[in-house]
Amino acid sequence: MQYPAVDFPASLSERPKAQVLIIGAGINGIATFRDLALQGVDVTIIDRGDFVSGASSASSHMIHGGIRYLENGEFRLVRESVQERNGLLRLAPHYVKPLQTTVPIFSTFSGITSAPLRFLTHKAGAPKERGALLIKVGLSLYDSFSRDGGSVPRHEFHGAKKSLEALPRLNPDLKYTATYYDASMIDPERLALDVLSDGLRAAATSRAANYVEAIGMDENGVRLRDHRTGKEFNFAADVVVNTSGPWTDLTNDALGESTAFMGGTKGSHIVLDSPELLAATGGREIFFEHDDGRIVLIYPLGDRVLVGTTDLEHDMREPIRITEAEVEYFFELVHHVFPDVKVDASDIVFRFSGVRPLPRHDDEAPGFVSRDYRIEQRPLIGRAGTQFSLVGGKWTTFRALAEHLGGEVLEALGIERTVSTVDLPIGGGRGFPKTDDARQVWVVSHGDEVGTERAAQLLARYGTRATEVIDYLVDHGDAPLVHNVEYSTTEIDYLVRSEAVVHLIDLLLRRTHLAFRGGITAALLTELADVTADALHWSDETRDAEITAAAAELAEVHGVEIAGLDARHGASTHRN
Repeated sequence: MQYPAVDFPASLSERPKAQVLIIGAGINGIATFRDLALQGVDVTIIDRGDFVSGASSASSHMIHGGIRYLENGEFRLVRESVQERNGLLRLAPHYVKPLQTTVPIFSTFSGITSAPLRFLTHKAGAPKERGALLIKVGLSLYDSFSRDGGSVPRHEFHGAKKSLEALPRLNPDLKYTATYYDASMIDPERLALDVLSDGLRAAATSRAANYVEAIGMDENGVRLRDHRTGKEFNFAADVVVNTSGPWTDLTNDALGESTAFMGGTKGSHIVLDSPELLAATGGREIFFEHDDGRIVLIYPLGDRVLVGTTDLEHDMREPIRITEAEVEYFFELVHHVFPDVKVDASDIVFRFSGVRPLPRHDDEAPGFVSRDYRIEQRPLIGRAGTQFSLVGGKWTTFRALAEHLGGEVLEALGIERTVSTVDLPIGGGRGFPKTDDARQVWVVSHGDEVGTERAAQLLARYGTRATEVIDYLVDHGDAPLVHNVEYSTTEIDYLVRSEAVVHLIDLLLRRTHLAFRGGITAALLTELADVTADALHWSDETRDAEITAAAAELAEVHGVEIAGLDARHGASTHRN
């Protein structure tokens, strides 16, 4: 059986041209790639790192309308975001789920005078917690944007007594709670890989390559460097699309044009293994604003709790890291929301930080910088053609943004749109069973060879694309990993071979959620390296180097220290 696989960079140098070259494989670049491939455009996407390894990998795992953007006057963006949220609940139901969100409120009228001033000036002013009246107005407007009326329930307000009955560990000083619905994004990286896969399957000419960097441009095209081999070559395209997010200006500079479009802010998160906090949330996201204007969101993802986020200035020439001050900020606000729940640094199993691809904002306060996007168009430098730069963009609106940006590219090429993505399911969301009965039918019908429990697990993990994984397991066996029975050796082998894994860290962070959940041990890391080495034909030296590099990145970037790691010992036990 032939299994679908992502194209590799070798084919780029063999046919170094396309109608469109997209630089930056975050969610917006990938979605634009899919949109253009569906129109039959010869399109190629590259990224200097792994797919979805930049800003798109550091999100709050939410698909949301952005209720706070109402205060900025961004009504168009909020309306579009709410409608796209509702659309993704339909189109990607395997990864996008309704998320009940509760806001504890400690005053009635706070913020009612300062909010209009912030709305008019976009300056922070004296920070104030939003009171019940202001939140009620915002949520009523928020509900009005859900025109289809049935995707999520409308908001509710409750007084202190009823609020504490539902969530008894909330701060007893609260006066009200407001509860509304947005959506959680269970596995952002896998959702993006589904979008990428759709684009690759849509047209025989569409190609994707990770670890390929754009380093220059001249009359012969964009100069590319394959980081795996060090090889450099020119790639000719009629249209170049820069979707490199917060690195957009740096990419433009490499292509010969100096721009100052971007001014992103850093957002950080921590993942906690705290059964006590998990129980306290009652399965809901808790969205809280302190009286100094700072916010924190707390919500469960499986058996872990995600806490975020900050909004800080960042220089893109510097490493993106969460600071201890940000961690302390999270714990301070968690304690204010749940004063008798004990959490501390020992509960952290993973931490991450990213920079939002926001437009340059000069003296405008970070929290008031527009979350909307715009598209900048210029002639290519040194050759005929058009260059587009995407400024801004967020996870929730990736489909609509891609259709807009794709439309601009089609116009530049003189091509008519033939396919809309408004009602087009994404990846494993195609045919996904949406009721308990339908899920049971799917599981039973696909559980003959792997068992119904395993079929249910794979359906939850990959949506209906689980059928491809099941076919591979049937052909190659399905023995569980020794050191993590949630995955099997053959399943890992499938991911490595079919999803363009280049480095061990790609597997740990973006093809699985093993690192995110804090599940990486020395033994598991060695076992995963063995499977990956066999699939990619690594030498012992390469395998050892990959273990060392993965462990170093987990420690430095994500605060995950792996005790007892000895790559050389792992290599010897594997080869004997």
